[in-house]
Amino acid sequence: MDTSVKREKVRFTVGGTHCAAWHYPGTNGGCVIMAAGGGVTKEPGTDPFAARFHAAGFTVLAFDYRCLGESGGGPRQTVRIKDQLEDWQAAIAFAASLPETDPARIAVWGFSLSGGHVLRVAARNPRLAAAVAQTANTDGPTASRSASRFQKPVATLRLTGRILLDALGGLLGRRPLLVPLAGEPGTVAMLTTPDGVQGDRALNPGNRYPEWQQEIAARSIPGIALYRPGRDTPRVRPPLLVLVCDQDRSVLAEPAVRAAGRAPRGELVRLPGGHYAPFMEQHEQAVEAELSFLRRHLLAPADDRAETPRAARS
Repeated sequence: MDTSVKREKVRFTVGGTHCAAWHYPGTNGGCVIMAAGGGVTKEPGTDPFAARFHAAGFTVLAFDYRCLGESGGGPRQTVRIKDQLEDWQAAIAFAASLPETDPARIAVWGFSLSGGHVLRVAARNPRLAAAVAQTANTDGPTASRSASRFQKPVATLRLTGRILLDALGGLLGRRPLLVPLAGEPGTVAMLTTPDGVQGDRALNPGNRYPEWQQEIAARSIPGIALYRPGRDTPRVRPPLLVLVCDQDRSVLAEPAVRAAGRAPRGELVRLPGGHYAPFMEQHEQAVEAELSFLRRHLLAPADDRAETPRAARS
């Protein structure tokens, strides 16, 4: 993280507790709300992009979901789709209240699981100015079936047992049983895909974020695996940028490509590389594509922003 970037810690209320966030005050009236992938906290999951968006003049609000990072709520390390979508609604309301933000110029940004959330959030909030879904999990069942090819049968059985035990423990009020977000094939982890195991190197180079707990409650995995937010894209009215990586083995590119094609104002950017390429070798290309999109849809006069033609890029 560039230490010259000026940001402040803020919090907003949701569900009887709070979400913690970084607020980067901008200068151009536009605001980008950001959240990271499943089990990833705001610093490793948004810092590289947030700093660039802020340098371009945008206000940024990058937040932790409840039960993760510096946010309140429990049980800790649990990921509940419904609650995270509620967190997004609270974040949008909070961003609109920031003094330097024009409520008509708010965009949402997410990658991986949060990229899927962005589709559903944009479908539910037609007044958003724009939405960016980066390497998004748009079709959980398809991604899960593909990812299972990279796991060994015995480890799959052990993970299933851990999920069942944790689900039962949740009903009994017990603390979650945690599993790593990623691991090598044969280990008990949520992801064992070739690019999934690159997550720490991509998001946490040199252990830059030692406080990031790279584990998730086993009980959370079925909800992620069954999540299909790509079905919502026909109802997404704001301009939508879907950025995919063609060698993504964690969430797959093609379901997101199809989702972009169903969005009335969808735009598609295809880059080479795996799931975390936008944080690594394709970072500059991803940032430039997203900044170009955000400038067009957040900074143009209202009349020019009213309708934009469908575009595709590669």
